[in-house]
Amino acid sequence: MIYQPGLHIIAELAVTNVSLLNSHENAKHCINQLINKHQLVNLGEVYHNFSPAGFTAVICLSESHISLHSWPEHKRLHLDVYLSNFLRDNNLTTQQIFNELVSFFSAEIMQQQTLKR
Repeated sequence: MIYQPGLHIIAELAVTNVSLLNSHENAKHCINQLINKHQLVNLGEVYHNFSPAGFTAVICLSESHISLHSWPEHKRLHLDVYLSNFLRDNNLTTQQIFNELVSFFSAEIMQQQTLKR
């Protein structure tokens, strides 16, 4: 397979259901389901809840990473999804994971950057 650049999506989302932004538990469950659904390999993860509310999450994948940072006081979520195409073309998978996370949070995309790298 000739190497093709992977898809990297970075976005700021507006989330009206602030309860989804307060702690990582629901997001972690969703992300684990997405990792299994798309047959990705989780190499390690860090989830941290802030006080009084908000969370950060970084999931290291053999294919690259997913990261989230919530700002419940601003009703915002920063989302970063990148998968390389080293062993297979993951561009569609990257887009699907991004879309499914936007849907999970019932979010509106405020800003989005899409990179090929």
